Amino acid sequence: MILTHTIDFSSAATSFCFHASLEKLKELAPPQNSFILTDENLMLHYQQAFKPWKVIVVPAGEAAKNLDTLDDVIRQLIALDAGRDATLVGVGGGVVTDVAGFAAGVYKRGIRCGFVPSSILAMVDAAVGGKNGLDIGEYKNMIGLVRQPDFILYDYSLLDTLPEEEWVNGFAEIIKHACIGDEAMFRQLQQHQLQDFRTDRDLLDALIRKNALFKAGVVQRDEQEKGERKLLNFGHTLGHAIENAYGLPHGHAVSVGMVFAAKVSAAVTGFGQAQEVRALLEQYGLSVHWDFDPLKAWQLMQADKKRQGDQISYILLNAIGEGCVHALAPAALKEFLAS
Repeated sequence: MILTHTIDFSSAATSFCFHASLEKLKELAPPQNSFILTDENLMLHYQQAFKPWKVIVVPAGEAAKNLDTLDDVIRQLIALDAGRDATLVGVGGGVVTDVAGFAAGVYKRGIRCGFVPSSILAMVDAAVGGKNGLDIGEYKNMIGLVRQPDFILYDYSLLDTLPEEEWVNGFAEIIKHACIGDEAMFRQLQQHQLQDFRTDRDLLDALIRKNALFKAGVVQRDEQEKGERKLLNFGHTLGHAIENAYGLPHGHAVSVGMVFAAKVSAAVTGFGQAQEVRALLEQYGLSVHWDFDPLKAWQLMQADKKRQGDQISYILLNAIGEGCVHALAPAALKEFLAS
């Protein structure tokens, strides 16, 4: 049964349609005036299902999240005669939802958009919250805009073709949410294995809903990232610095970033559960160490969007389930990285 939950943001309301199917998409985005944006991998699997719509296909992978891809998408929308009353639907993972949201936000000064996330990472994080970013070389999400989608449709059957590595990748963001704001979820994750969620659709649905609505609630209370929303960056400052530089999957890069942030927390806030965080990440198959160049990572972190003046707003933990924001001087951060 479809469960719809609508959240009102400052500029738009987003309908979260859980336990739905692609058939529902015909109601949310009528094919005669809607366009699907997807990647090459999804197109191979779902070409038949996409037939009622005109489809724009982009390359798969993080390397496609750039201005060249955006330019191509805009040109295709023009060629397809998409009007200002059109709807652009991103069907895919985080790269697709970022590109689709960005394109919809700037095409003809903004058209309606929605998402059908096809990965765990996109379902709990990338598709939620209205951030749509593109990379500039090694610099993650250096340009972007905040614009909420009209709807997010959750069809769990899209996960059937997802390789195990992508399940692992997505659980980094779930563990992140648990670390910063939900100790009960952290304990639940400790009691399960990844395979439990892959095989039990009801267990998975409950977890996806909890995480999507957790993030949406944080965003609703702080849409422009002035306070609480900053907590969602736990693990991301170092994670983003090493992700593109070393070609790491997002979840693994963020996982390394969370282990680092937990260690920094031990020194700064007295956090005493760093080993528990590391153990849970390992339990779900995520990387907890990467042999990166500390100086290069530090230099990339200087360009991070979370830098304010001569300090970086770093997300640390007071306890499991209680994140906090600390301003760290670059010199102190450099020292932590070197150690």
